[in-house]
Amino acid sequence: MSQNASQIVREKMEYDVVIVGAGPAGLSAAIRLKQLDANLSVVVLEKGSEVGAHILSGAVLDPSGLDALLPDWRSMGAPIKTEVVEDNFYILGPAGQVRIPNFPMPPLMNNHGNYIVSMANVCRWMAGVAEGLGVEIFPGMACSELVYDGNRVAGVVAGEFGRDPETAEPGPSYEPGMELLGKYVFLSEGVRGSLAKEVIAKYELSKGHCPQKFGLGMKEIWEIDPEKHRLGTVTHTMGWPLGSNAGGGSFIYHLENNQVYVGFVVHLNYENPHLYPYMEFQRFKHHPMVADLLKGGKRVAYGARAISEGGYQSMPKMVAPGVALLGCSVGMVNVPRIKGNHNAMLSGKAAAEAAHAAISAGRSGDELAAYEAEVRGGAIGRDLKKVRNVKPLWSKYGLVASLLLGGADMWANTFGLTVLGTLRHGKSDAAATGLAKDFKPIDYPKPDGKLSFDRLTNVAFSFTNHDEGQPAHLRLKDKSVPISVNLPKYAEPAQRYCPAGVYEVVAEAGKDPRFVINFQNCVHCKTCDIKDPSQNINWTTPMGGGGPNYPNM
Repeated sequence: MSQNASQIVREKMEYDVVIVGAGPAGLSAAIRLKQLDANLSVVVLEKGSEVGAHILSGAVLDPSGLDALLPDWRSMGAPIKTEVVEDNFYILGPAGQVRIPNFPMPPLMNNHGNYIVSMANVCRWMAGVAEGLGVEIFPGMACSELVYDGNRVAGVVAGEFGRDPETAEPGPSYEPGMELLGKYVFLSEGVRGSLAKEVIAKYELSKGHCPQKFGLGMKEIWEIDPEKHRLGTVTHTMGWPLGSNAGGGSFIYHLENNQVYVGFVVHLNYENPHLYPYMEFQRFKHHPMVADLLKGGKRVAYGARAISEGGYQSMPKMVAPGVALLGCSVGMVNVPRIKGNHNAMLSGKAAAEAAHAAISAGRSGDELAAYEAEVRGGAIGRDLKKVRNVKPLWSKYGLVASLLLGGADMWANTFGLTVLGTLRHGKSDAAATGLAKDFKPIDYPKPDGKLSFDRLTNVAFSFTNHDEGQPAHLRLKDKSVPISVNLPKYAEPAQRYCPAGVYEVVAEAGKDPRFVINFQNCVHCKTCDIKDPSQNINWTTPMGGGGPNYPNM
């Protein structure tokens, strides 16, 4: 029996503030709200099976955000133990490397006082702090749609189950979920969240701002030979294997228990549609410097997610009636520092303070202009403004020029000088994709199963699971486009840009090729929603707690 949207009746629960996403921004907002007023009713809704299940970050944590939120965190049992003791920067060639000395780098690039952490575990700990203050946290509660009251965002629908896998209409075991309504709704979904995307479009929040730019970050956790382990060592590289094909680089962080985080980032504004970001990552591990470190070790986890890289000039307006965008829903990553968690925490704190002041004054459902003013004019804005030209320089002139010009610009901004003004980003990452006929296919070596692995084998190490009895959460606006447009024009790059092997073009003898979506593999990185050159793929939330189950990413 089918029900249309107007016939669905849902229970309603009312809160002062409804927060979507239990990442560093959402949890910081929840904690700060309760610090300000223990009587405020605050709920956090998390689509992962548990808090931390969908959190993936490098991560070297700048503790400034946590210092502002929880000054006593060091005595509160936080899983933040490994202080950075050594910083290394290399430019790689196919067989060797050149170290870039630390002394010419701007002070903001120094990792002294920062910590190598699992942000998944940090968020689990923050959730415990929030619950101790009286915050309600519901994991496994995907928020499938927004609730509007006139022109304002009034809440979200969460916990919907039982739609038919073929028609997406309510099926015989349909559970409508609940409407969770708030005086204010905070969207802290991370990069390219589906609800934030809707809000940005509906209220034209990007108008007057540069398009957001993105990278694809892929990460493995390795257990290595204790003789090679250097606790607290941070290494970043640029150059090979990407060369001139794409911007990006790697990170290698030595944390506790003889483990290292090995990560690789590819900027998604690359032109060559034959580029295969996942295979670039796998090839990187065969560089002599990296292979020597990993030899004899074993990979224990894998994951991937998009990274917001547009920075200061790409941040959209952050507020609309009844709603505020937090953290990576806005895009607060400092690209040269490869850090955004501190800014996410500060954004949550700022949003909470603005909402508390509004509620105390008897307001609800309006725009929290004070939040946006604090982000742009406070610590977050100062952090991002200093580095605002690095990404556009890299995109326009390449690696070497960005190192020289970007470094000079960061030094100037350190002293409050503005030499280059504010450079603008050009087209979106999707529009940057070139035609297949204009580029040569890239021959990638086959994974050896020791240092490098095929995608499906690695996806098993993300512990991803989706209930197959649901509609695919990866939705095509036009089902004909992948074969009729993307395949002839772009060699259908979804086959390659997805780091989880979700998309396939299946060609059978005597039959037309078919586009297959293996949504069960999806690790929720959102790359398809960003990079598809036809902008034909819409990432939405799956039902329940589906997706990756990252242990300590």
